[in-house]
Amino acid sequence: MSQGPRSGLYAVSSALLAMSRHLEVRDVLKTIVASARELLDAQYAALGVPDDHGGFAQFVVDGVSDAQWKAIGPLPRQHGILAAMLNEARPERLADVRKDPRFEGWPAAHPDMSDFLGLPIRDGDEVIGALFLANKNRTKENQKDCSAPDGGCGFTEDDQELLTILAQHAAIALTNARLYERSRELTIAEERSRLAHELHDAVSQKLFSLRLTAQAAAALVDRDPARAKGELHQVAMLAAEATEELRAAVIELRPAALDEDGLVATLRTQIQVLDRAHSARVTFAGHGVRALPAAQEEAMLRVAQEALHNALRHSGAGRVDVTLEKRGTGTVLRVSDDGSGFEPTAVRAAGRHLGLVSMRDRSSGVGGTLSVESAPGKGTTIEMEVPGG
Repeated sequence: MSQGPRSGLYAVSSALLAMSRHLEVRDVLKTIVASARELLDAQYAALGVPDDHGGFAQFVVDGVSDAQWKAIGPLPRQHGILAAMLNEARPERLADVRKDPRFEGWPAAHPDMSDFLGLPIRDGDEVIGALFLANKNRTKENQKDCSAPDGGCGFTEDDQELLTILAQHAAIALTNARLYERSRELTIAEERSRLAHELHDAVSQKLFSLRLTAQAAAALVDRDPARAKGELHQVAMLAAEATEELRAAVIELRPAALDEDGLVATLRTQIQVLDRAHSARVTFAGHGVRALPAAQEEAMLRVAQEALHNALRHSGAGRVDVTLEKRGTGTVLRVSDDGSGFEPTAVRAAGRHLGLVSMRDRSSGVGGTLSVESAPGKGTTIEMEVPGG
C-alpha cells in the first residue's frame, strides 16, 4: 500500500493505538477522524454518529478550522450520500462527489470537495457511525488505481481497504467508550441513590427531630424558660450532628481525592470525619501499602464506605476498626465492628440488605476477593484482598 508520508504497518499501528488510549466518546471520535485523515493523507475527514430523527447525535471534523466550522452552520442532516452510507451500509468511493446524482449541495461556507471516500462504522448489524474523507493529496502513485473514467479519483482501492480496517477498529473503540460512559452513568446513579438513602436515614431524621425540638422550645419559652433553654441546647446539638452527617455523605461522593492523595490518605481523612460524626469509635491503620492501580483503589474505597455504612447505621457497633495492609503479594482491606452481627447461614438474605452483592461485584471486578465473617452478637469482619500493592 502506498499511503503517503504515514504509510505502512507502523502508521496503521499508531492509529489503532491512538484510538485505544481514550475512554470518552468525544475523544475517541476525534482520534478516529484525525487518524483517518493522517493515515490516508486527505485534506478533510469527518465522522457522524446518527440519531433516531434523521440527524446526527455527534459530528466531528478534522481539517476544518473552528471559524470555518462555525460559519458552516448547523450539523448536517442524514441526506444524499451520507444517508446512503448509513442506510445501505456500503462503502462509497467517488471521483467527484459533486457529480454524483445524490449530491444535494452544501452551505456557502463549506470547503470545496471533490474526491470522496466514505465507510459505515458497524457494530455487528448496526451502523453506529459513518466515516468519510475528501480531497486526497495528489501524487502520481494514487492516480493509478481509480474506477472513474476520467482518472480523477484520488482515493484508491488500497485506501478503501485501509480505511475498512480502521473503521472496524473504530467500531470497537467507540463501543468500548460508550460502555465506559454508560458504566460511569450507572455508577453516578448508584451514588445518587446511596446519597438519597443516606440523607433520608440520617440527615432527614435529625432535621425532623430538630424541628420537633424547636417547636417544643417555642411552647416552653413563656411558662418554663429553663426547660426552653435546655430544648434550645438540644436544637444546637441536633443541627451540629446533621451538619456532620451531611459532610460525611458529601465526602464519600468524592473519590477524586484518590488521584491527589491516594487510598491511604483518603481513607484516613474520611474515617476521621466519620469518627467525629458518630458516637461509635472509628479507627484507621495503614501498614506498608504502596499505590495500587486506580481501579483497585476506587473499588477498595467503595467497599470500605459500604462496610462502614453497614457498621455505623445497622449494627449498633460501639467500635469500628479499618485496616489496610500488605499480605504476601497482595493488599488487604479489613473492616471490623463489634455490632450485632448476623447468622452466616442467612448471609444470602443479609447480602441484599447489607450491600454484600455490590461489594463482591466491586471486588471481583478488579481481580480481588471478598470474605465475610459474622455471628449474632459477635460483630462482623469484611475483608477485601487484591493483588499488588
